[in-house]
Amino acid sequence: MKIVQIPPRKRRYEKAFIDFPFKLYQNTPQWVPPLRVDMRKIFRPNHPFYQYGEASFFLAMADSGEVLGRLAVANNHRYNEFHHTKTAFFYYFETINDLNIAQALFARGFEWSHSQGLNHVLGPKGFTVLDGFGMLVKGFEHQPAFGQPYNPSYYPDLIEAMGFTKVKDVYSGWIDRNSHISEKIFRAAKIVEKRMGFTAPEITTKKELRAVINDFKQLYNESLAEPAGNPPITDGNMNNMVNQLLWIADPKLVKLIYKDGQPVGWILAYPDVGAALQRIKGRLFPFGWLHILRESKKSKWIDLNGMGIIKEYQRLGGTAILFNEVYNSVMEHDQYQYAELLQIREENINIFLELANTSINFHKTHRLYERYL
Repeated sequence: MKIVQIPPRKRRYEKAFIDFPFKLYQNTPQWVPPLRVDMRKIFRPNHPFYQYGEASFFLAMADSGEVLGRLAVANNHRYNEFHHTKTAFFYYFETINDLNIAQALFARGFEWSHSQGLNHVLGPKGFTVLDGFGMLVKGFEHQPAFGQPYNPSYYPDLIEAMGFTKVKDVYSGWIDRNSHISEKIFRAAKIVEKRMGFTAPEITTKKELRAVINDFKQLYNESLAEPAGNPPITDGNMNNMVNQLLWIADPKLVKLIYKDGQPVGWILAYPDVGAALQRIKGRLFPFGWLHILRESKKSKWIDLNGMGIIKEYQRLGGTAILFNEVYNSVMEHDQYQYAELLQIREENINIFLELANTSINFHKTHRLYERYL
């Protein structure tokens, strides 16, 4: 076995890196593949991440040339400047069930991190906001939401055997049309909306959605970026996220809350298109895009990939309005039967207190790991 650090523009190795999970998960019905065209972008210098970061990609290969594992390690300069740390992220880790292969991959990843002057490794954590983070430790029997991590059940054992320890857990759960939602939430939402003068205008077209992108960026940075441990989102990353989501988005699922004409709260939701990605095996062309577009029109699942309200209104009932809007997103549109709330951080006590008044089923747990070098 050898570990290959992928040189720039070596398409053969890039293809091997992208293709490996398709082989690893070929008998795993839950796995949802990424779009291959998006994966190819991570190797290109014009990817938004490389405006402020560096990354290296590794393959574990048998003497026969067969790929046995892969790993990416990144130095996010904005993150380290924001936190005053020397942290490397690991992401895109995949391997057969062999500790020796995992150790060999991470040994090279640690060497690269040292060469960057870094002394701490954190992950799995991706390059962009839409990359889910954490390693799945509960819920292996469930299909992941669009863009969220999935991995075999043996991964946590491999990671912990290499000296990684838990940083935090994040939880995903679902509600459906029959879920119990306490009347307290609906009453509180009406009272707060009237008392505080909050409004949540409906967005009905993609043109209207694009027009509020700057409001969404402002709200993300004020309500979620810092609590989630991220520096403010850049224009490049925002544009990348918009381009990824806008063509499958249902504008009615994106909610912005305003007070006196100023944005104060938000919900980012979109139809889940995982079933289409499974059918097309990650290939957007020639007709994969059509399968995805059709799935977005018929999917019964909504992915809620973020919500927040600026600090000034967090203890004044604004959260009740957000949950009221979430519930309405399911109930008001006949297409949707389920909504999955993605990756709620365990330290977000206020959200969990609100969720105590619902019958949400937390069915997945992802764990963020760290190791000091």
